[in-house]
Amino acid sequence: MFKFSHYHRFTIAVTHMAARKSHRLPQMAGASSSPFETAKKPRTMATGSSAIKDEFAKHAEYLNNLNEKRERIVKASRDVTMNSKKVIFQVHRISKYNKEEILSKAEDDLAAVTNQFMAKLVKELQGTDFWKLRRAYTFGVQEYIEAATFCRFCKTGTLLNLSEINSSLLVLSDKSIEPLQINVLDYLLGVADLTGELMRLAIGRISDGEIEYAQKICQFVRDLYRELIVIVPLMDDHVEMKKKMEVMLQSVTKIENACFSVHVRGSEYIPLLGTDNPDFSFFGISDFE
Repeated sequence: MFKFSHYHRFTIAVTHMAARKSHRLPQMAGASSSPFETAKKPRTMATGSSAIKDEFAKHAEYLNNLNEKRERIVKASRDVTMNSKKVIFQVHRISKYNKEEILSKAEDDLAAVTNQFMAKLVKELQGTDFWKLRRAYTFGVQEYIEAATFCRFCKTGTLLNLSEINSSLLVLSDKSIEPLQINVLDYLLGVADLTGELMRLAIGRISDGEIEYAQKICQFVRDLYRELIVIVPLMDDHVEMKKKMEVMLQSVTKIENACFSVHVRGSEYIPLLGTDNPDFSFFGISDFE
């Protein structure tokens, strides 16, 4: 009886499992016959994604406008640099015979640089964060400061200060917008470059026999170097200024050596300086015909 009962239960279980399997096969066959009906639908972007897209579009537009502005500023800075150099070359033509004429012409040229080319920089940079674009215009501003301070020294023997330069730029600015103001670092870098031009001017004045004027230039450059060498170590970013100070020291040394040579050997140099018909016999050669 035990065997019969066990066999009976086994048969019933097998029959039940076969019935369940035969019931599931049509469903599986129906599913495989139409795969497109059960394919997953593509996901649609959430409604918030359009807002993100618009936000990134605004950032892209801002960066494009910033890059275009940077290109315009670089071009304007290049024009300022080129024309400021022309002013410096004009001042170097100065002599004791044409000082007033040359300085008047140089001041007119500098005014043209201010009104035509610096005005473009002011227009582009007013009302913006100047430090974002400083690398695009700093070299033009430094050259402009060098030319302006060079003209002032040759005319009055004094240094043009930063407030005077910024005041001259206010005239070019829109009063309703924050105006461009040259920062202290660019001003000091421009003044450091000034000493190189003063060194060339001093050597030229010695060759024309203006020894006292050269000594005045020497003292002025010394004073600049003495003051700046105290300030530079206290600056946050003084890498550029440190390089300029090394060049400034070389300029000071060259002027001092020239003035010292004339002072020590003045009896030999003075007859040869500032004359239209120099005596070349001092150099061991005959006069040129």
